[in-house]
Amino acid sequence: MEYQKIVSKFIQRLKKDGILDFAKKLVKKFPRAEVHLVGGAIRDALLGLPDEQDYDFVVRKVKAKDLEKFLAKEGKVFLVGKHFGVFKFLPKKIKVKIPLDIALPRKEHALGTGGYRDFEIQSNPNLVINEDLSRRDFTINALALKISDSQLIDEFNGLNDLKNRIIKTVGNPEERFKEDYSRMLRALRFACQLDFKIEEKTWPAIKKLIPKLNSKIRGERIISYEVIAKEFLKAFYFNPLKAFDLYNQSGAFKILIPEILKMKGCPQPKNYHSEGDVWVHTKLCLQILNSAKFKKQFKMEGPNIELILGIIFHDLGKPYTIKTPEKNGTDRIRFNEHDLIGADLTRKICQRLKLSSADEFKIDPERLAWLVKSHLLLLHGHVEEMKNSTIEKYFFNPKFNGQNLLKLAFVDGLASVPAKGESDLTNFYKMIKRIKDLQTMSKEKERLPKSILDGHQIMKKFNLKPGPQIGELLKILREEQLAKRVRNKKEGFEFLKKYLKIK
Repeated sequence: MEYQKIVSKFIQRLKKDGILDFAKKLVKKFPRAEVHLVGGAIRDALLGLPDEQDYDFVVRKVKAKDLEKFLAKEGKVFLVGKHFGVFKFLPKKIKVKIPLDIALPRKEHALGTGGYRDFEIQSNPNLVINEDLSRRDFTINALALKISDSQLIDEFNGLNDLKNRIIKTVGNPEERFKEDYSRMLRALRFACQLDFKIEEKTWPAIKKLIPKLNSKIRGERIISYEVIAKEFLKAFYFNPLKAFDLYNQSGAFKILIPEILKMKGCPQPKNYHSEGDVWVHTKLCLQILNSAKFKKQFKMEGPNIELILGIIFHDLGKPYTIKTPEKNGTDRIRFNEHDLIGADLTRKICQRLKLSSADEFKIDPERLAWLVKSHLLLLHGHVEEMKNSTIEKYFFNPKFNGQNLLKLAFVDGLASVPAKGESDLTNFYKMIKRIKDLQTMSKEKERLPKSILDGHQIMKKFNLKPGPQIGELLKILREEQLAKRVRNKKEGFEFLKKYLKIK
């Protein structure tokens, strides 16, 4: 009864928003027609999650040709799936974020490759809705709502699995995954997105079949990296720490990013890292990302996928650069240039997994590699002695993300636990102070004022020729400007005149 109340409210909202206008008109035109809302929209409504307006409908007892003709009168129809009885539909006068999926009931016969597109699809307007639902991946996605009478159809106990917060396949897990290997990553993603547990029979099937993610037929991947990238990024976006554990325990890291596993058992100097090896340190960083301390410091509104990946990859270079007193005669365990090696590995992983192909996340491999390469900035040297122009380069450069660098430095610092005493964030807070001081120069916090002079003006004023000297003068002048010792063009020229010792 509790679910029925939610369903009734959901139906009312859809009617109010006009989403179901086409259903009313369809039944008026075809009195025998049955319209069902299926899949994720029902799942999310029952869980009380925000409405993403991603609606899938199944229409029974209307022929594909007649359905297409009707929809064309009611809005815009995209014919990408018409041969399978599937239409993308944008209704008139109703604003929806995503086109509605309108389909006939379908049966799919897997071709046995594990490819997510390798199906023979048979649409049949008279197929019972339960047959259509039986081809779906997980029980929580195999729910249907009959629009005419608000009847909730739950042939595979999806409601019970929603209540118990379980990810469970429809039918035999191995069969479902062999139909489409990418469903294993979807299971991991849903477990992270919904904070559910993967069911006891479904989990072993994932661990057994996860190596199939790299399977090929005639030299081509069965599951494209574009599909993998989308599921991978979603899982880590929704719950970084849980995704890290699930990708490790399922074997997905071993198949997709084996470089990460080298962090396991990679020792660190206990004086600086009493928390444990590089793997433990990285997990602690992810844990801190969701801590009260982090949220208080940065007042974060939501997940940040670039930062999450930066945390995961920031010490990736350590196992590749480790030097120890026993093997290499060093004074202690050292990881010289692990930042540079880690940045290069990050770039290669991004390119291999095609992470930038997932449009909704906008991953830039170069920005991410820069984040990894720069993560030691606050550990090297004294922040109070750092040039203003250096701070500008790292924290006010529109090409990169200085805020993410600050956040990475914060979690890295807190997760670096000395054998004696507490984690040291002294340099972090000093940098915050210096950044805030520079921000007073501009109304825009993320940008500093433009340079008061350019190279052409300097050459013309002092009769100088183009060359390296002009670049050096611009750097020196910029430092004076950021130190607030030079405030306008006149003072800039006067400063350069004295610097060049011109009478």
